[in-house]
This record gives sequence, C-alpha cells and structure tokens, in this order.
Amino acid sequence: MTVHSAAVQHDIHNVIPETASTSSVAAEPKPSPLPQEITTTTTKGIVPLSTITSKIQTRTEKATKPIRAAIVGLGIAGAGFHVPLISSLSELFTLLYVVDSSPPSGITPINARTEGEVTRDDEFSYTREFHDRFGESTRYLKDYEQVLKDEEIELVVIATPTATHYDFARSALLAGKHVLLDKPVTVTYDEARRLGELAKEQNRVLYAFQNRRWDSDYLTLLKTLREGTLGPITDFVSHYDRYRNFLKGTWKEKAVPGGGQFYSLGPHLIDQTLHYFGRPSKVTGFIQNIRSMGDPAVDDDFTVILHYAPTSSNPYVLTATLRGHLLSVREPQQRFVVRGSKGTFSKFGFDVQERQMQVDGREAVTKPDFGVEPEDLWATLEIVGEDGKEVTSQRIESLKGDYQELYRNLANVIRYDEEPEVKWQDAELTMLITELALKSSREGRTIEVSRVEEQSLLNDNGREGNEIDVKFCSSRL
Repeated sequence: MTVHSAAVQHDIHNVIPETASTSSVAAEPKPSPLPQEITTTTTKGIVPLSTITSKIQTRTEKATKPIRAAIVGLGIAGAGFHVPLISSLSELFTLLYVVDSSPPSGITPINARTEGEVTRDDEFSYTREFHDRFGESTRYLKDYEQVLKDEEIELVVIATPTATHYDFARSALLAGKHVLLDKPVTVTYDEARRLGELAKEQNRVLYAFQNRRWDSDYLTLLKTLREGTLGPITDFVSHYDRYRNFLKGTWKEKAVPGGGQFYSLGPHLIDQTLHYFGRPSKVTGFIQNIRSMGDPAVDDDFTVILHYAPTSSNPYVLTATLRGHLLSVREPQQRFVVRGSKGTFSKFGFDVQERQMQVDGREAVTKPDFGVEPEDLWATLEIVGEDGKEVTSQRIESLKGDYQELYRNLANVIRYDEEPEVKWQDAELTMLITELALKSSREGRTIEVSRVEEQSLLNDNGREGNEIDVKFCSSRL
C-alpha cells in the first residue's frame, strides 16, 4: 500500500540526533569504526538513516508522479465529463482503468479476432478508437473488485447510478483509495455523513464533483456578487430548465432511489446557492411529475425555495428559488435572475463546456475556446442611479468556465494537502437540504433547517457492510 504522508512526517520529526558528551574531561581517542550502516534514534528505536531517506525520496517521487486513477461508470457523467477532464490533465493524472458492466466500443475479448488491434491485455484486445477516447495507458475492467485490489490505484472516480454511490465509495475508502464522487453524492444525508466520517478514519480524500461551481455564468455572477454591485440581495432565482416532451429511457426516469429530475439537477443548484449564501433557515419544496409520463412517482419538475433571515451583512429577507422544469419552451433558457437593492443580474443560456465535450470529447478541453461563452449569452446588468430613478443597462462579458480547476484542486489536495474548494461538509449540507426539500414536498409544509430536523434524518439503518454486487448495473441504461 502507499505510504501515508502523515507517517513519513512522524518519522522525520521524531528523529533524535545523538549528542556529544558534555564532560570537560577529554575522552581518549577511539579507533575509527569500520564502515557500516549509519543509524539514528527515533521514538521507535534505532532506525537506519537510509530508511528515513528512502521514505523522504518515496514521498518526493510520489508527489511528482501523476495520480493513478480509475473511473467507474461510463454513462453521461463518466464518459462525458470525467474521461475528457482527467485525460486533459496528464501531468496530474494517469487514467489506468475505466470500469463498467458493458464494454465500451473499441475492445473485444482476447479470443475474438479484432480488426485494427493496437494493444492487448490478458482479457481484451484494444483498437485505436478505444485509446483515442480513453488514453494510451487505459484498460477496461468489468469487475470493480479488481480496482479495489490494485494497490497502484490511488483515486477512484465514481460515476455510477446514485443508489450505488454509498457502497462503492465506502468500499474504495476501506481499500485505502481517495474518492471523487459524482453528484448527488448519495441518496441520503445520513449516507453522506457516514462517508465523511469514514474518510476521516481512513485518512483519505473524499471530494464531491460539484463541477458547476466552475460554470462560466456562475463564476461571472459570483464576481458580481462579491464586488457588491447589486447591493444586498433580496431575490435569487436559479433555473435549469429544458423542453423534453418524451422519455429517454434512462435509469433516472425509473422509481429507484436517487432517480428523478430533482436528484439529477437539484444538487447543482442547491450547492451553488449554499456556496455563496450559506445555510438557510427554512426550506419549501414542490417536487412533482407534471408531464404525466412514465411512473407518476418519478418527478420531472421541481421548485425549491430556500429562506434566509436578515443578517448583519444583509438587512433584507432573502428568498432563493431553484427551478427545474422539463416543459420550458424557451431558447436560450433562463439561467439566473438576481435582484439586489441597487441592481439586477439577468442571464440566459447554459454554460458551454458540457456541450463542447459532447461534440469533441477530450479534444474539446485542449481547444482555446473551451469554456468561452459567445457574446449573445453574456449576462445583463441593470443598475439604478443615485437618484433612485434612472436605470442603466450593460452586458457583462462572461468569465471563462473551467471544469479542469476542480481536478487541479483535487490533485493538490491529494498530493500537497491543499484546502479543497468543495469541502465534504458542503456536500453533506447539500444532501441535508435535498432531503428536507423532498420532505417538505411530501408533507406540504415549509420545514425549518434545524438540528431537530437534521437529527431526524440520521437514523441508524445498519448499513455497515458492502451490500451490493460490485458487478454493478450499467450506468448507461
């Protein structure tokens, strides 16, 4: 297994050098000893200096080597986001394995004849198509257990159906791996909290893939809010709407834990809101199926309102309305409307990075226009004059979106103990608000974000073992 950096530091800082005698009587010279292993004394006794030097060297080499990773799940998240992003940062990561129950195109069993074979391993033959998509050093695995047993793997990226997240992440942490967990990180707040505790016990990094903190529009809004241009905020509206009058047939449209439109998009909008405004005082949720398509228990529409009481920095009551609607006829779709005492920020159209990666795969990330929004999607800023009457309007150039920054930060957290941009406590709070919104919708009432409500979600359900078959159902269904 990999040597923990904390253990190396312990050995270095506890070296106790041998000191010369303080006696004033001159000691009789002793003959020089024959060459032998140089040692020093530590809290563990006599240790050869070469051992400590070797540990330092190992740590240094490890810090300069790319993090060896595996991506589990090749659906939209795994193949559409994680593969292009991790492949574009070859100086930081090496993608050794992609794991899914269904083999991707470009590979065949070793005993079958393959046209255009360029590499092979013990089980599969790989074509240029596979390596162009996933990388030269990447191999395919069907069995997740092989990843857990491989001591070379340092990071496991989990992009499988939400209901599998807890068990897959728990298994990886117990195997000594760092974990990047796609959103929503779990089905429940209780599961998120348990994973956080386990990561601390294992001294492993547990990181939530909240990539939309690096959306172009959100970065632009964040800059505007921090500059105080709008004044104290009174109304925050965040949409992720689409027009889809049909079912796609994916697992997200089935009545399974973690299914539905709210679990799919709600955690992104909740995380962005909590990131700037923090913990709300109350939550109101309206989560329903409006299209009367598929299973009526599976939602396709949500409106969640986060209530914020006045504070020392904002004297106004603030409401944050988060909306996801699947019958929205609008192009481009509304994204943000943020109102303050001095102005309004309005934005239409989605961040372009997802679409760019869908079209050009991992090549998209290397292009200079990656994350650059066209001018027709720039936000509009309206500011009231000092007289309180005249309103001026201007377009704001969008900041460049940068999903790669999440992975850069993750690498620095793993290698150099840098502060995570997405703290696990943020992921836990997002799941708490997610569950309270669902509860609010079921019970038809506004719910206080209180310790009492929080504790009511923390029930010991006895999930102490890996209860799922690690030969998981395909994330591409």
